[in-house]
Amino acid sequence: MALILNIETSTSVCSASLSDGDKIIGLKESFDDKSHASLLTVFIEELLSENNIDADKLQAVSVSEGPGSYTGLRIGVSVAKGICYAKNIPLIAVNTLQAMAIMTKEKTDTDNIIFCPMIDARRMEVYSSLFNYDISIKRETIAEIIDENSYSKELTEYKIAFSGNGAEKCKGIITHNNAVFINDIYPSAKYTAQLAKQLFDKKEFKDTAYFEPYYLKDFIATIPKKKVF
Repeated sequence: MALILNIETSTSVCSASLSDGDKIIGLKESFDDKSHASLLTVFIEELLSENNIDADKLQAVSVSEGPGSYTGLRIGVSVAKGICYAKNIPLIAVNTLQAMAIMTKEKTDTDNIIFCPMIDARRMEVYSSLFNYDISIKRETIAEIIDENSYSKELTEYKIAFSGNGAEKCKGIITHNNAVFINDIYPSAKYTAQLAKQLFDKKEFKDTAYFEPYYLKDFIATIPKKKVF
């Protein structure tokens, strides 16, 4: 068994879990769009305290690598690295969209389908990927602008389950009969834990010093129009 702390902060959802092997023994999540910086460490402290686990017992920390919010990912990775350094334990990076595909799979009732989790990237752009039914990657993650022609070729070949907050704005645009929209799918440390366990067993760890989140797009700082000083 592997006792792993799992961190997910790639979107407005702040999520942390403790997993022991295949079992989730604690989960904390907030959907209030508050600052991850103020919530995440509190969640971790509560998870350890409520489950009577000393941080020295942790065997690894997993963190969502993205894509997603620049600020959210930075916070999650910074906290994960800090714990890994302090406790001298390995860092595991988990694909955000792949974890969402696992959650989507739980809510589908057919195996003749592939999964397309989407994260909102503002306007009509989304971060997306395609996964086979066994959650293996069918198409790598991309940033794409959705229009009436999006996925038209793929939808003539197979049924696709679209999910995530990026899929919400696509419902009126992607209207093919093979398009299925699954509601209430979001990045969660409950599902990143499953992937973290697999990576831990294969000893696929990241270099804690040099690991960077997968932003997909460069961060662009804006200059306020109204001068404060």
